[in-house]
Amino acid sequence: MTDLVVAGGTVVTASRSFPADVAITDGRIEAVAPGLAARNLQADTIDASGLLVLPGCIDVHTHTRLPSDEEPDRFYRDSVAAAFGGTTTFVAFNNPGTGISDAGSRSLLGGLEEFRHRTEGESAVDFGLSAVITGTQEDPITELPALIASGVPSFKAFMVYDFRLTDERLFDAFRAAAQHGGMVQVHCENATIIDALIADALASGHTAARYHAETRPVYAEAEATHRAIALARAAGASVYIVHLSSADALAEVVTAKARGWPVFAETCPHYLALTADRYANPDESTVIRSVISPPLRTDADRQALWLGLRAGGLDLVASDHVPDRLAVEKQVPAPSFPQISNGAPGIETLLAVAHGAGVARGEISLERMVDLLATTPARLFGLQEKGAIEAGKDADLVLFDASASRTIRQADLHHTSDFTPYEGLEVRGAVRTVLLRGQAAVRAGIFVGRRGAGRFIERAAAPLAAASG
Repeated sequence: MTDLVVAGGTVVTASRSFPADVAITDGRIEAVAPGLAARNLQADTIDASGLLVLPGCIDVHTHTRLPSDEEPDRFYRDSVAAAFGGTTTFVAFNNPGTGISDAGSRSLLGGLEEFRHRTEGESAVDFGLSAVITGTQEDPITELPALIASGVPSFKAFMVYDFRLTDERLFDAFRAAAQHGGMVQVHCENATIIDALIADALASGHTAARYHAETRPVYAEAEATHRAIALARAAGASVYIVHLSSADALAEVVTAKARGWPVFAETCPHYLALTADRYANPDESTVIRSVISPPLRTDADRQALWLGLRAGGLDLVASDHVPDRLAVEKQVPAPSFPQISNGAPGIETLLAVAHGAGVARGEISLERMVDLLATTPARLFGLQEKGAIEAGKDADLVLFDASASRTIRQADLHHTSDFTPYEGLEVRGAVRTVLLRGQAAVRAGIFVGRRGAGRFIERAAAPLAAASG
């Protein structure tokens, strides 16, 4: 028997938009068709007239911090922020800086066990883990098969920072992933170039926040992207490039895709809506809000990324949410730029920026937005019951008012950060109601969900083609 019908809205999928009702039974979509409300009069009804019905967004790149004794609510609060923003599933990393213990950071399986224990009963929406492989772990490659079997088929490696992987270890990770059905996500920047530029800047007395961007040039990202793709190809593996920020790095991905190699790449809302002009601001407290790696790029890069999203060179958009605070991690006066925490919040503004800076301005279609924020993330990250409005899928739905105008303000957001990089950005579109497996998490703009309603999702290995040629 149908429990609930979302009636009268326009359903948007990755391929089309059409007027239809959505019938829900036991938390899953039972049917999508016109007239379902009239045929299920006994069911509860949500009136979606004048609204778009979207699949819940899936944010596959977040650094949501684990609860601690000092800050027991921080994981929960960011999950509530996700719900407000229309995200019903997020994937978190457990890299250094997210609150994972020293013991948990030394082992992939130990880190997974700690992550699951510390997040149990915490989240308001569904979530998963992409484990982080570091150069300081004892034997991460040996642990990868068990990690994948435990529902964590994606894992991230860094080519920069003091916990980065060497090329040799990255190659080993690619080979193990190819053999066992996993996917390596890579932060692509050339450490040799960046370390040399940082040393030169510091030697010249250039310590201000803006030098973070100046010492992380586009060519350092492009070269590392090329190298990661080459290593994956040699290992017979797929590769997923995280937070791609520039036209030059995008060219490396597009070339590889044209040759039929299994290369995937994401970009982030901040690269689509903001530019490096921010670093010219004389106010250090303003510049520090945009200390992100890779840094913001030129307007030409921004336009190239939108083209990549339209044409398929980029596969999805994810937030790279880092819940830094001006009162803590980004205080002014700041230390010299290499010591400033990298990152900015975005878990609540993913859909707002993708629609407001994208769909509303004609950069992408509604259907492409759904593909980028829900359908492709579900496919690539093994979330088989998510990402689409079709029978059998989880009833994760967002009722979205595409005509509403709003200005993004920190005062209106719910994340654990005390700022947003999008302060003052005018966008069209607003989330009205959010369903998680058929249960309301947000209703008419008010949070009505509960702590612990979200589940840890053990994900399936994605059926990605092996590299060839």
